Amino acid sequence: MGGGAATLERGQAQAQLESDKRRQILEGARSVFMAAGFDGASMGEIAKAAGVSKGTLYVYFDSKEALFEALTVEEKRGLAEALFQLDVDDPDLGSVLTRLGHTYLREMARPEHVTVIRMVIGACEKFPRFGQSFYEAGPACGIGRLAGYLDTQVAAGRLRICDTDLAARHFLHLAQAGLLTRLLFRAGGPVTEDDVEHRIAEAVRVFLAGYGPEA
Repeated sequence: MGGGAATLERGQAQAQLESDKRRQILEGARSVFMAAGFDGASMGEIAKAAGVSKGTLYVYFDSKEALFEALTVEEKRGLAEALFQLDVDDPDLGSVLTRLGHTYLREMARPEHVTVIRMVIGACEKFPRFGQSFYEAGPACGIGRLAGYLDTQVAAGRLRICDTDLAARHFLHLAQAGLLTRLLFRAGGPVTEDDVEHRIAEAVRVFLAGYGPEA
């Protein structure tokens, strides 16, 4: 038993070391990609930024494309999971959507997030799987989580029976209402807190007007 426990502990320690090294590489890659873009980044620069040798880098990721895909997918998946933590038991649907809308819009407006989206759009012309992976890990995951929450609200009588997948998309589009497009094109000034408050209040109002329970 003692030997087995020791082996297990060594295995767990090795797995943690592997995870930490991978995270270290991804952090280095993030800084290089954000500064140089996908085309301008090199594996040598990434290895230097991550504090690892190129040999170690290639043990974890066999190409710049694989590293870029892993970085963007992991970040988008983590964001979707963090944003779309919705309390199905909260009877105040408007408050739940308002909180979601605020966190969602603030995240969409982060300069780093906008930069990542630009990079993915630019790279997926040559590597279509980047766009597919990014969409599935982020937008599709978020929509699925919100649609699941809306299903519970329909069952509780707080929303009328509807296509909850489409309703989830409607709410998220109402929340950003062209804002992301403006930011992608660097048009207009920075997003203010007043703008966020106004956009989300209107998004919730219009959503509930369309999907609220029948009188």
